[in-house]
Amino acid sequence: MRESLGERVLALRAQREAASRRRRTRIVKQRDGLRCEVDGKWLLEFCGNDYLGLSRHPRVVAALRDAAQAHGVGATASHLVCGHTAAHETLERELADWLQAPRALLFGSGFMANLAVVQALLGTGDVCVQDKLNHASLIDAARLSGCVLKRYPHADVDAAARQLAAQASGAALLASDGVFSMDGDIAPLRALAEVAQQQHATLYVDDAHGIGVLGPDGRGSVAAAGLHVRDVPLQLVTFGKALASYGAAVVGDADLIAHLAETARPHIYTTALPPALCVATLEAVRIAFDGDDLREQLQARIAQLREGAHARGLELMPSDTAIQPMLCGSDARAMAMAAALEEEGYWVAPIRPPTVPEGQARLRITLSAAHTARDVDGLLDALARANELVRA
Repeated sequence: MRESLGERVLALRAQREAASRRRRTRIVKQRDGLRCEVDGKWLLEFCGNDYLGLSRHPRVVAALRDAAQAHGVGATASHLVCGHTAAHETLERELADWLQAPRALLFGSGFMANLAVVQALLGTGDVCVQDKLNHASLIDAARLSGCVLKRYPHADVDAAARQLAAQASGAALLASDGVFSMDGDIAPLRALAEVAQQQHATLYVDDAHGIGVLGPDGRGSVAAAGLHVRDVPLQLVTFGKALASYGAAVVGDADLIAHLAETARPHIYTTALPPALCVATLEAVRIAFDGDDLREQLQARIAQLREGAHARGLELMPSDTAIQPMLCGSDARAMAMAAALEEEGYWVAPIRPPTVPEGQARLRITLSAAHTARDVDGLLDALARANELVRA
């Protein structure tokens, strides 16, 4: 008797319910800066990725409004048909200039960009070596490409070298997040670049959470490590984090980017980003390039949170970035902590497996340059009370 998909999904839902792993979409009715109205209650957000506070920046909002009047809403077609406008071209050029690379190529999302890179460059007989904590899109991309996928223990450069050496034939891609989205730590990029060079592999860095925040002029974790396009031939830039927009680009070596433009299915077979969104993103890029004051404000909030947590006996995971996780252990405890914080008006996301390893459920606290010192002090006090409440 063939299994019913309807019965299967109901059984799987029941399993998730029993394990405190049901997921539901929260509806934000309206926003006022970092305050959100959710389910009839106003919450101060500490779970988004708007690291520089640009999502409501007057220049970015005005750029989107004016560009929509000029360009309309959609691009109407893929880049290779008639969807590539002067707005797309300008954004690609200025992204490449900002990151000191020859060329950039736009994509609809970071997930699509990662699928494009790995699938367009690797196939049967090749190998993709990845950090075990890489984003799901990189793992899926390797599996779909047909290459051999090897995953080394988190930040273990020696293990990465051994895995590359064990697969000596075919092409090799060494892929890593720049900033790990659930832990907040930074990849050992200089050491990985050395391994890639020794093993004749290409290093690809997904810098979704580093761009705009780290390095000189906000050029990300690659620049912060003192590396250039010759060391990291391909780098992912996403627009939905510090750049507060939507979409992504792959930046790097001109020949590799040209190959992606002509062969990458997620680029060829999808509608281009709306031109008005490209104009708004470009304005965010320009602000980020000149945004040392915003990065200083963000760093001050990071230091305040970590020092305040230590003073209150709260243990945060090691991180120098805007992502500041607090390990809870069990799924139930993470959910209870998040609920207690919400009762006090703070929105912090509980993160559970399979997003993180078993037994490592956590609160993923994220900070923005738009948070004030008062905001962070209030969160710290609420965290301390929630910790005592759940412990009791």
